[in-house]
Amino acid sequence: MKKIIIVSTCFFLISASNLFAQKDRIEHLPNVDKKKLHFAYYLGLNKKGFKVTYNPSNSLVIDENSDYISVEESLGFNIGLVVGYNLNENISVRFEPGLSSNTKTLTYDEDVVGGLSPSNVREIPGTYLRLPLLMKLSTNRLDNMRAFVIGGVSYDYNFSSNQNNPDDNTSGQFRMKQSNFMYEVGLGVDIYLQWFKFSPSIRGIFAINNELVNDDIPTSPFTAPVDYLGTRGIFLNFTFQ
Repeated sequence: MKKIIIVSTCFFLISASNLFAQKDRIEHLPNVDKKKLHFAYYLGLNKKGFKVTYNPSNSLVIDENSDYISVEESLGFNIGLVVGYNLNENISVRFEPGLSSNTKTLTYDEDVVGGLSPSNVREIPGTYLRLPLLMKLSTNRLDNMRAFVIGGVSYDYNFSSNQNNPDDNTSGQFRMKQSNFMYEVGLGVDIYLQWFKFSPSIRGIFAINNELVNDDIPTSPFTAPVDYLGTRGIFLNFTFQ
């Protein structure tokens, strides 16, 4: 995830420096931001994992920094639409419904859970319908570029959830909640090209609620030690308007 942040930041800095370096050129799409209501679409990549905090009273966990559960992050994709409303020249409200998909892997301490289940590894696929409501704050336009910050909240519906599955980890089934709430913050740049506006952005996505569904056995070593398990991720989106 750190590599994605570094690469994306370099991309934004290079894009910005190139745009600032070019003077006295034609201003593209001079009226595109004067429309109150506008539509766009986006494509992108994500890298998601989980933030895990433990129940300190559980005897299986030594401390908060325990490696009882290791999380393997993976790459996925994003796709969706943008419906934006400009409140003024620098502030807009955006609704960005879309799909986000990837697979995360949890590996438990095999000495503890190895004999209690078919495997100590849980692969957790996730395809989410994301419904973010965001606020975008933009700088004044300079030639064919303007920077922005963006943030807000999202309701995420997990199509891959098996929340209502009667089986749990004793049968190798790791259960996740269907309905989740996230917040996200990010930054980006609007680049005005001859025929369309191109807006790359990088965002951090953070779950608010605990996404884990506890096993039916209260002392389950898969869920009892976990106080909170929530998605953490980096999104790299490319928006076209």
